[in-house]
Amino acid sequence: MALVTGASSGIGEATARMLAREGASVAMAARRADRLEALGGEIADAGGTALPIEVDVTQREQAEAAVARTVEELGRLDVLVNNAGVMLLGPMLEAPVEEWEQMLEVNLRGLMYMSKAAIPHLLEAADGERSLRGVADLVNISSVAGRIARSGSGVYNATKFGVGAFSEALRQEVTRRHLRVSLVEPGAVATELQGHNRPEVKESIEKRFEDMEILQAEDIADAIGYVVTRPRHVAVNEILVRPTEQEQ
Repeated sequence: MALVTGASSGIGEATARMLAREGASVAMAARRADRLEALGGEIADAGGTALPIEVDVTQREQAEAAVARTVEELGRLDVLVNNAGVMLLGPMLEAPVEEWEQMLEVNLRGLMYMSKAAIPHLLEAADGERSLRGVADLVNISSVAGRIARSGSGVYNATKFGVGAFSEALRQEVTRRHLRVSLVEPGAVATELQGHNRPEVKESIEKRFEDMEILQAEDIADAIGYVVTRPRHVAVNEILVRPTEQEQ
């Protein structure tokens, strides 16, 4: 049983589809309930099991309730994919502080709330009496921006570097209990992520990648699928996926 945040579009949506194809019952969490319902119907029509959950991960009570509902209705939790995130770029001197606050809330606080709520259930799925695979997975979606700092993306860099640090420290705490904590770091991907930027920033992003064949959301979902289907003794701690033509 899996729970995917940010499942109403992009990487989260593609991941929910992928996990359902692999036979998992999937809880799909996001703020846009109409999109979740449509995706859930698509998965159900294909013979899968999907549970749409409207949630704002930045609200701790909602994050906890989403995990609790997943376990209650699907019976257990074996995989959590923390995909919800925002990317608001541009020079720091010109950026509205509200953009910084939004990235900190979603990219870090929301991811931490979801992880904290899910960990007891994931540990039970890994080593409890009802364990199926003998292992559970917590996958955090970071970015190449969590490895390389670039002018114009300083606060986004800070949040994604933070995701990396949080993931590695947590991995060390729980890995001997067979809860695998993995970090997936996409490069340029064709999603709605860049569309939330101010017009001048969005134009700059589009110009940077206009001559490049960038990744599709399904490429990252494929990487996530690889991570969570390894044998019990294999942990993929970190995976960076960039377009072949992307230098940084």
